[in-house]
Amino acid sequence: MIRTWTRGAARAGAARVRRAVVFVLPGLWVLGVVGWELCRPTSGQLLQLLAAAPAIACAGTGRRQCVLLGGVCALLALVPFGAAGPGAESGTRVLTCGAILAVIGASYLTAGRRRRLVRELERTREVAAAAQRVLLRPLPPRIDGLVLAADHLSASEGAAVGGDLYEVVGTRHGVRAVIGDVRGHGLEAMGMVAAMLGSFREVVHDEAELAGVLRRLELSHQRHLRERGRVEPPAGGAEAVSPLAEEFVTLLLVQIAQDGSVTALNCGHPWPYRIDREAVATVAPADPMPPLGLFPLPEELSAVRCGRLEPGSSLFLHTDGAVDARDTAGEFFPLTEALRDSVEAAGSPRGPAPSGVVDDVREALLRHAGGRLTDDVALLMLCNDRARLPARVAGAGRCSLSLGGRRTGGDAS
Repeated sequence: MIRTWTRGAARAGAARVRRAVVFVLPGLWVLGVVGWELCRPTSGQLLQLLAAAPAIACAGTGRRQCVLLGGVCALLALVPFGAAGPGAESGTRVLTCGAILAVIGASYLTAGRRRRLVRELERTREVAAAAQRVLLRPLPPRIDGLVLAADHLSASEGAAVGGDLYEVVGTRHGVRAVIGDVRGHGLEAMGMVAAMLGSFREVVHDEAELAGVLRRLELSHQRHLRERGRVEPPAGGAEAVSPLAEEFVTLLLVQIAQDGSVTALNCGHPWPYRIDREAVATVAPADPMPPLGLFPLPEELSAVRCGRLEPGSSLFLHTDGAVDARDTAGEFFPLTEALRDSVEAAGSPRGPAPSGVVDDVREALLRHAGGRLTDDVALLMLCNDRARLPARVAGAGRCSLSLGGRRTGGDAS
């Protein structure tokens, strides 16, 4: 938290310094030209450079007031310091004055157009940000005694979402989470992400078993491909193989019951990490199934038991973009080491905070890749913050649930 605040304060200070320099740059330009002319007179030839002051103000700040101020400073600098010489010098001053007025007019109109374009861009960004928040909505800090933290890094510049997805929902069957990776990355994969997340948010409340949730997701995947196939027919004739036939999704479904027991279904996705105080280990109870969409699901699906998530323990879920990121030397990102470093740095007897671990891994990943990602990355951490209670009290606590899904008798505040 302190490191993040310090970096934010440093960036804000640097931005204020840049704005101040840009604001005074036209005045510095005028002072420089006048000072040079006074020190080494050129019979007014150098004063023609004063016409650049309004253009510098327009390019730097884009404000009409700054354009006018820069132009007025340039015009005042043309006032002769003493008697104006006859002939060429006076003519040069007149021509320079006309040039300054012309540049002021052009820069004034340009600044107005720039201001309109900036407002339009800001509105467009607000609409895009709202749409992205609906698609990959922010997670609440807690769901039924579990502390949550998540982050997403898109390989497309300026985008907050891409081909990776995650969601956590509290249901009467337990807390259910999904994390996945759509084939491809960036903006072109957002349609499939929307289909998967929309289906998960709906069916996760209806299906009593994770197997039912996965089958419903498979149906949504197939339906989405059929709808896309009508809009995007295969190129090269009817006999050509559509590229949509190779569209697939890796998915990891996780369910955490009230007693902390964890079950999962894995379709070609990396298994999560379990963090117990300062111990970090990969959870790999079984081989994953093929990614969703490559082959039909088997007739019998049974969720894999992944042990119990005790109070203070956490699950760290991620997509393959986190481990496939490379540095300039071609080395893969050491995710396990980054997790251990974050957990050791936290040094908390109750276990590390999920938000701190996610932030540390994000920073280490960007540092390793030099800020340039070739694939989307999703990070999700769930920490069991429920109180350790005797069996009889815990059984009573499970019955005392509020409408919001929080335990009133068993959760740690």
